[in-house]
Amino acid sequence: MPTVMRVAGWRIVVYSADHRPAHVHVVAGGGEAVFDLNCPKGPPALREVYGLSRAEVGRIRRIIAGKLAGLCAAWEAVHGKA
Repeated sequence: MPTVMRVAGWRIVVYSADHRPAHVHVVAGGGEAVFDLNCPKGPPALREVYGLSRAEVGRIRRIIAGKLAGLCAAWEAVHGKA
């Protein structure tokens, strides 16, 4: 499970044996959120969330939106064109 980015104590992960559509798992403190990236232009869309507050999810979504191009490139490096 390659960690493609670390932000504010969260690990943003792209699993190598995962499926389409392009998405990331954001993991921290016993919680996880999964966001579809909607490459190349977004916006990222929340698919699943476990153990994170609404405020944390909002903050993560804003961070992912600001780093969308790099996250789409990371997904493509692991899985090919989204």
